[in-house]
This record gives sequence, C-alpha cells and structure tokens, in this order.
Amino acid sequence: MSTEPSAYHRRVAEEKRAAILKAATGLFLASGYDGTSLAKIAEVAGVSKATLFKQFPTKGALFDAIVTESWQVEDSGGPEPSVEDLKTGLTTIGHRYVELLTRPGMTALFRIVIAELPRFPELGEAQFSQGKMPYFESVSRYLAAAHSAGSAKVDAPDLAATQFLGMISNFVFWPTLLLPDWAPGQSAIEQAVDEAVRTMSARYGI
Repeated sequence: MSTEPSAYHRRVAEEKRAAILKAATGLFLASGYDGTSLAKIAEVAGVSKATLFKQFPTKGALFDAIVTESWQVEDSGGPEPSVEDLKTGLTTIGHRYVELLTRPGMTALFRIVIAELPRFPELGEAQFSQGKMPYFESVSRYLAAAHSAGSAKVDAPDLAATQFLGMISNFVFWPTLLLPDWAPGQSAIEQAVDEAVRTMSARYGI
C-alpha cells in the first residue's frame, strides 16, 4: 500500500501552507515579528497549531519560508534570457526583476525586516542569504555566461550585476519604503529598464 500522499492531500497541504504564509506576513507587519505568536498565526490562517508546527516548527523557519517564496522567480513560460544577445537578455531579466520587486507584499517584507532588525538581526540575514543573494547570483551567472559566449566583456560579473539591478531597484523599489504613494507608471518603468539595459550594453557589450 502506497504511503505517498494523494493529489488531494497534497493540494490541501499547499493551500494550508499558503494560508499560513499569508496570515504570518500580515500579522508580522501589523504587530511586528516579536509581537506575533505562532498560535495567533494558526488562528488567523484557520489551521490547527499542530498543522502549523508540522510545517513550521519555529517562527524563524516560518519567516525563512516567507522570504524564500517572496524571491521565487516563477516560470512565465517565456524565453530564457539570451546569452548570445546581451541587450535582449538583459531586457528579459530587467522586466522579470520589476515583476519581482512589485509583487504584493515585497515592500511589506522589507519593512518588517528593517523594523525588527535591531532586536532580530537574523531576519536581515534571512532576507539577504535566502532571498536577495540567490537572485543576485543568478544574474551574475548570466553575465558570466554572456562573457563566455562572447556577447559581452564582463570581467567582474558580481559588480556588473550590482550595477544593473541597482539601476532598476533604485527607481522601482527603494522609494516605496519611504514614499507610500510611490507608484511610477508602466511607461516610466519601461524607460528605467531600457536605460539600464542601454547603460550596461554601452559598458559591457561587444
């Protein structure tokens, strides 16, 4: 007899996990990390404490999961960034980065980390090591691959990745932490990505 969970049970488990993550994010933002208990998260999520503890034995593990999922790049079904054409590849990456930064909850997640950082520095570590860093490394690997393919000359891919992502996030994302009404239009965002790509192409393109 198979011990593997059925498709139904897997779907139910995924739904409960999603409800827990949503409830936790909302409570962390409203009451702070320290002011939110796992018992309250279970109550708001509509699950038993046993169910929550089974998936997330500690509050730290739950926060780690929130960070990891927030930075997860979904497969849009579109083409992979081209390493043969630097401008086209960076354009693809740039627009996907915008989609990531403008996801509902991304600004709220950073606000939680910033507010709680003095008492819980491990939250900043989680945000950096499990969220931002893996994404940054994927862009650095792309630039290294473009260098190997001969479409770019990038001797320091980490530095180049920092430059590219910074040009986009400094316009699209970081102002939202201080300016709640910051919401540039689609044309302004597209221009920001295009200018970042042009700058990178001028500096590193062959």
